[in-house]
Amino acid sequence: MAEDLTILKEASKEEQYQSILPQIQALLTGETDLIANLANVCAAMKEQFNWFWVGFYLIKDDELVLGPFQGPVACTRIKKGKGVCGSSWEQEQTLIVPNVDEFPGHIACASASKSEIVLPLFMRGEIIGVLDVDSEHLSHFDEIDAKYLTEILRFLDV
Repeated sequence: MAEDLTILKEASKEEQYQSILPQIQALLTGETDLIANLANVCAAMKEQFNWFWVGFYLIKDDELVLGPFQGPVACTRIKKGKGVCGSSWEQEQTLIVPNVDEFPGHIACASASKSEIVLPLFMRGEIIGVLDVDSEHLSHFDEIDAKYLTEILRFLDV
């Protein structure tokens, strides 16, 4: 596939996801390198949604280590159970945080981040990391994001 994306800006959140999903799937088709695929997923989502930060943390030696991302510099390592990312990893579930300042133990990698969604990344039934998305707006993420981001992560589970 060509690396150009069709970006919808004047559409509902759901319409934007419905437009970008097949494009992301096409980007990943035939590519087996995980890091390349994670990088393209981040770039496509950053272009479509212009979130403050979007990226992956991968499990290495019992901690999350920063992987491909788009946005300002980020925390490099996160312990299991720490912050939103470490909690999502520990619980193996999606966490939607409307106000990060109210999340116990939140790790403030960037003070501009106000809300967050973190989803576990599975490969062959094993958790291998998390997808972390931050917004500079409060209450930015909801179940629509959780639904479609889960679909995107399924494309990576090969």
